[in-house]
Amino acid sequence: MHRREDVFRAADFSRAAGFRNISMDLIAGLPHQTRESWEESVSQMLRIYPEHVSVYMLEIDEGSRLGRESLAGGERYSAAAIPSDDAMADFYESACARLGAAGYEHYEISNLALPGRRSLHNLKYWRREPYLGFGAGAHSFDGTTRWANIHDSGRYVTCIERGLSTREQIEPVTPWNALHEEFFLGLRQLEGIDLGRIERDYEAHVKDRLAVLRGRIDTLHSHGLIELEGTHLRLAPERLTVSNEVFVELLS
Repeated sequence: MHRREDVFRAADFSRAAGFRNISMDLIAGLPHQTRESWEESVSQMLRIYPEHVSVYMLEIDEGSRLGRESLAGGERYSAAAIPSDDAMADFYESACARLGAAGYEHYEISNLALPGRRSLHNLKYWRREPYLGFGAGAHSFDGTTRWANIHDSGRYVTCIERGLSTREQIEPVTPWNALHEEFFLGLRQLEGIDLGRIERDYEAHVKDRLAVLRGRIDTLHSHGLIELEGTHLRLAPERLTVSNEVFVELLS
């Protein structure tokens, strides 16, 4: 928990300590949030001017107290004060426009950065590049398999001391799953994906699935939800707020 002024103090301390690459988040759709309070939050973010900004629309876990109350139509936990989906989308689009005007590049659905400050860490995930995670609960991907380490730190240390594997939740990535990841992760990037490259890479493995996806791409394109220039596919920039619906329609 922190107060409003703590945000500015943390930013000042970080700058004074020598940090030159700071990322901060905004969440659109918090209970009691209004257009006025949201615009003020964006203004204060621009006052700090971090190198990287993430703008998220509120997602509620249905199993949480707030989620259960919201589904039941109740008022506890400020469930009745959650802005509408349309309001959230309006907040998001306004923030992206203001940040863009301030020099930030909108390079992923939820992420904007000053030139040269895109998140290399997250880009590895969106591009499906291999990565290794060390420590209890860390996740890894080697290009064909995903796995997570044991979450309990005591058990993790014991396995290390005994020379045992710390891996659990091992999940081989089938060509079908990999194909879906190419679209779901790749299309999060506003630059989009090379559809021609994907079709070449997966033609021998999931030819029938590719044909289905091609048909859905044509339908989504005709409705203005995605853009296709040659073999380059991307979400329509003005339809980013319905990206989840696009992904469901494309990959279900």
